[in-house]
Amino acid sequence: MKLVGLTGGIGSGKSTIARRLAEHGAHIIDADQVAREVVKPGTPALAEIAAVFGTHVLSADDSLNRDVLGDIVFSDPAKRLQLNAIVHPAVQKRTQELIAQAPHDAVVVYDVPLLVETQNEYSFDEIVVATAPESVRVERLMEHRGMLESEAAARIESQAPEEERLKIASHIIDTSGDILHTYSQVDALWSQLKNVD
Repeated sequence: MKLVGLTGGIGSGKSTIARRLAEHGAHIIDADQVAREVVKPGTPALAEIAAVFGTHVLSADDSLNRDVLGDIVFSDPAKRLQLNAIVHPAVQKRTQELIAQAPHDAVVVYDVPLLVETQNEYSFDEIVVATAPESVRVERLMEHRGMLESEAAARIESQAPEEERLKIASHIIDTSGDILHTYSQVDALWSQLKNVD
């Protein structure tokens, strides 16, 4: 098995890279999806979030109200750290289980936005970083997620600086061009990942 970490800031095109790798046959584990799974109603992590942040972060059906919680943690770094201290250990435990379930000859790609910001105890064989200029990322967030420019800039600002991600990269995919430019880089990366034992 080869374990690849895929990361990039919000709006960096990381999801496009993950989709293309999946088309090639990579076994994708999406950290955001795992994070949603570990805070479903009835989970210990959700109970702890409600205890720490108040029951007003829950919807009527007892699920997590992400918008309410997001408003709290994105404007307060200390509260964001509190949330991370609850969610990240649960995500790591579940991710380890998913990695263990992958076929022994798989290329497992762990798609994780906050690779730099969190303590990841995985021994990655490779780390792939999606990158694009901040202006491009802001534009994407406004277009695809309906954010205001100030909201998009604040989300980007809340994550690690781009230089920190690039420092840990074994491969960098520049997504600032068109989709075919991104795909050609991902295709070349896939060839390398499959050819190295």
